Amino acid sequence: MSEFDTKLVHGKPQNDNNTGAVNVPIYNSSTYIYPSVDANVLYDYARSGNPTRNYLEEQMAMLEDGYKGFAFSSGSAAIHAVLAIFKPGDHLIIGKEIYGGTFRIINQFFKRWKIEFTAVDTQDPTAVEEAIRSNTKAIYFESFTNPLLHVTSVKAISKVAQKHHLLTIVDNTFLSPYLQRPLDLGGDIVVHSATKYLSGHSDVIAGIAVAKNKELAERIYFNQNSIGSTLSPEDSNLVRRGIQTLAVRMDRHLSNAKEIVEFLQKRPEIAKIYYPGIKGSKDFEIAKDEADGFGGIVSFELKEGLDSTKFVEGTNLIQLAVSLGAVESLIELPYKMTHAELSTEEQLKAGITHQLVRLSVGIEDPKDLIADLAQSLDKLN
Repeated sequence: MSEFDTKLVHGKPQNDNNTGAVNVPIYNSSTYIYPSVDANVLYDYARSGNPTRNYLEEQMAMLEDGYKGFAFSSGSAAIHAVLAIFKPGDHLIIGKEIYGGTFRIINQFFKRWKIEFTAVDTQDPTAVEEAIRSNTKAIYFESFTNPLLHVTSVKAISKVAQKHHLLTIVDNTFLSPYLQRPLDLGGDIVVHSATKYLSGHSDVIAGIAVAKNKELAERIYFNQNSIGSTLSPEDSNLVRRGIQTLAVRMDRHLSNAKEIVEFLQKRPEIAKIYYPGIKGSKDFEIAKDEADGFGGIVSFELKEGLDSTKFVEGTNLIQLAVSLGAVESLIELPYKMTHAELSTEEQLKAGITHQLVRLSVGIEDPKDLIADLAQSLDKLN
């Protein structure tokens, strides 16, 4: 079993039951029997390990070409466990454009514990290198930023990090391992909100972290086991099931996004489109070199004077909701919804205006999606 799409369907065989079950069973046990007091058991308590979760963790390590994977109760929990490997006095460089929940956990949690952060444009390796201090330990960024879809070169940042003996940590939520594998490009840790493309059906909250080597894996596992924000067996099974169809879903996300971008380019109401698949930009060149596609998220700005709230509330098929990466299309206003944690000044500094719309393109028929966008845009005129 060597091809990626086959790994999505089959994962790593567990050989853990005598029934011949095609899928790994859901183990709903909180504790496990010791054959003897001195026995060296693989499982003793479900927070520390669970066979259903273990299947998902091993599959994600295999898909990301990492040493070991970890499944958490949310993407935020995965990010917390990864950032918690650092200690007070450590300094991290972070991308200037990050998910609102990541912004919150950094500024309202980790700064309280005296971990220092510097936000930098990670598209500029020189700026990243200039931000390095004597106590810098890692560089953290999103491969495709949320919500403006600016693309950072994992290769370039990893090169800077390796030069200065730093860790490279990549949030790969927007791409999934189907479109990019950051550890193969030089990264050390990759994180996902598995709520999004990995599970793909808006029915589970989950997070994944994958470590490149044993030492990092042990540090992340300590946090996972100690803090206890592990993914339940039932939810581990839902993510496992979602991963089986990742390839076919992503192919439809990509083709639909392409058609919607072409539609938006023709509409006079649109001032600017943010999508790495549009040729002629730095984002396009990096994505073309380091990813196998441009993703299923399309962000765009309506022209000044048009009512962005009326537009997103005016769609019928496309649903007004936060989150992304699901089979159904979702639309939102970042300044009011996903990035509301940022002040107005912070939003504008990050390029988030009141006219910015983020569309998570689903797998519906593209004709229906385009018709829905068209009728809502028509009502603005």
